[in-house]
Amino acid sequence: MLPTVYIETSVISYLVARRSKDPRVASNQDLTHTWWQTRRQNFELYASAIVLGEAERGDLTVAAARVAIARELRLAQVTREALDLAAALVAGSGVPKKANEDALHIATAATNGLDYLLTWNCTHIANAVTIPRVNAICRSHGIEPPLIYTPQEFMEG
Repeated sequence: MLPTVYIETSVISYLVARRSKDPRVASNQDLTHTWWQTRRQNFELYASAIVLGEAERGDLTVAAARVAIARELRLAQVTREALDLAAALVAGSGVPKKANEDALHIATAATNGLDYLLTWNCTHIANAVTIPRVNAICRSHGIEPPLIYTPQEFMEG
C-alpha cells in the first residue's frame, strides 16, 4: 500500500499557473512540476470538496485546469468529525479565524487518516509556528495529524 498525500489547492494552482515573474514563485512552480512528474506515482493522492471549491474560483480557464487536476485525485471526505476538528484548530489558535478553509484542509487530511499534506501555504499551514500547535490540537482530539510539507521538502534526496 502506498503512502497517502492530501494535495492542497496551492499545489494544484502552482501546476497550472502561468510562470511567475517572481523568481521565488517561479522556483516553487518548477519544484512543484518536478515533484508532480517524478514523485506523485509513489503515493495515493487525495483532494477534497474544499480543494474543488477553491479550485473553481477565479479566472475560468485557469479554474477549469485546476478542477481537472483535482478531479483526477481520490476524494477525502469532509465529515462532521473534520468540521469539528477544523473548529477546534481555529478555537485553539492552531490556525487563524480568517483561515477556516486552511483548517478544513488539515482536519480533512487528519480525519481521513492520510499520511501527508502537501501545500505551498506557508502562512497558515506549513510553518514552524503552526505545525506544533496543529499537531497538539489534533492529538488532543485523539487524531494523528498528517505530516505537512511543501513540494520542496518532499523531494527525494
